[in-house]
Amino acid sequence: MNLCASRPLFYHSGMGRATSLGQYLRARRELVRPEDVGLASLGRRRVPGLRREELATLAGISADYYLRLEQGRDHRPSAQVIDALARALQLDKDATAHLHSLASSAVDRHRRDEPEQVAASVKHLIASWTNTPAFVIGRRLNVLAANVLASALSPALSPGVNLVRATFLDCDVRRLVGDAWDDVAQTMVARLRSQVGLSDDDPRLAELVAELSRGSDRFQQLWARHDIQVVASPPRTFHHPLVGPLELLHELLAIAGTEGQIISVYHAVPGSPAERALRRLAAIATIDPKQGAPKGPRTRPQSKTINLRRR
Repeated sequence: MNLCASRPLFYHSGMGRATSLGQYLRARRELVRPEDVGLASLGRRRVPGLRREELATLAGISADYYLRLEQGRDHRPSAQVIDALARALQLDKDATAHLHSLASSAVDRHRRDEPEQVAASVKHLIASWTNTPAFVIGRRLNVLAANVLASALSPALSPGVNLVRATFLDCDVRRLVGDAWDDVAQTMVARLRSQVGLSDDDPRLAELVAELSRGSDRFQQLWARHDIQVVASPPRTFHHPLVGPLELLHELLAIAGTEGQIISVYHAVPGSPAERALRRLAAIATIDPKQGAPKGPRTRPQSKTINLRRR
């Protein structure tokens, strides 16, 4: 199949009447097999994963109460109930924290619909890293600022580009990351979920999800899982057309005083071939930034910024 040409038959954003908490519970329930939690899988099941009654029993709550949670009819479960559900769903520490955030009635679920601004000092900082690709991302994984070397590494790492859109809809990004594309795709969707999980009513997020669901069946599958990721990526190999393969480490650095902005940094092991390749790319980009970058993204840039964060 041509991944760049794939198109799903339907669209489901995961943002319906149920609350974010209910959507998350259902998505994670469907990913747990009965045998994973010591239950016998008898007969044919109409839906994947655990039944509501089974999860309720494992968590020590009534099936009726769990149904109210999943349908969004109860918005204030106790911390003890959330912990019990997390254990039953076999969630890790980050996913459990995310579940608590979704259940918190004290969280402000409304984002300001304003373009995100990057402080001039932060722009100056990343610009001074001439041999280190660095860029700033925000809430919906839009690139808000980038240094020359980041854009030379990939045009997708340029201001105005949405990283999730570029990952799924730009064939040049697929070629740049090669066989690691699906891993990169999973990471992008999980980060987007962790960044905007509380914004049920964000119209710009809904537009982005609708666009990507129409354009990529793989995005649609991953979005429905409700996976989250709040840690940095493993090393990535970029197959650059000018300087060859670069195996780079990746760090995410939170910017204090912002609503989720982070600095994303790729760097090479000192003395490695990747470090030498980065220096060659930096030299090319310094002479002519347009020559330093591979072919630009075919996806349309955003008129307003979207974000990504670190923890």
